[in-house]
Amino acid sequence: MGKLVESLCPELGIEVAGTVDIDEARSPDRWPAADVAIDFSAAEAVPENLRRLAARGTNVVIGTTGWSAHEAELRREVEVKHIGVVAAPNFALGVNLFAALAGRAAELFGPHAGFGAWIHEAHHAAKRDAPSGTALQLQHVLREHGYERPIDVSSTRAGSIPGTHTIGFDAAGETITLTHAARDRSGFARGALAAAKWVNGRKGWFTMRDVLGV
Repeated sequence: MGKLVESLCPELGIEVAGTVDIDEARSPDRWPAADVAIDFSAAEAVPENLRRLAARGTNVVIGTTGWSAHEAELRREVEVKHIGVVAAPNFALGVNLFAALAGRAAELFGPHAGFGAWIHEAHHAAKRDAPSGTALQLQHVLREHGYERPIDVSSTRAGSIPGTHTIGFDAAGETITLTHAARDRSGFARGALAAAKWVNGRKGWFTMRDVLGV
């Protein structure tokens, strides 16, 4: 993802100040100065990366998942250091608009007790967390918009699947499904770069809903 983000920067008019690979990660004094850092590292690295970047006054876009247990403390760090952060389990613009559709679907199906809801996600075999952060986000959106009955969430890890998420509502004699399928990872990278442009100069903790205004 880091290499893909870097390759798309010229197309989107963004200058790459520098990169940090795994060998330099423990030497923040060697990190390049930048307005915004984009972190596609590993879940266990996110808390320390953010603390180090906050100490430098660098705004951050967090594209890694699996670190949500640390979110409360990291939000406090962001507030104290007066930086801006955009954190999202999925930066693809389409999947974030898909989440807005999921909210509307929850409002429509929630009052009808005959419809049961489910979420299924599929990713490549190397993805560590399951369910995906996006699936958990979609579950949260359904709850937030009034769907109170059980929501079954399941996962598949196989091959090289970039990412597919399906929300379903099933009743006697009929099924409704909404699906977002990533054909490759470029959508994630483009969304992260859009977030980096948006958060430059801002202070606070944001999501892609703020970036997109939905």
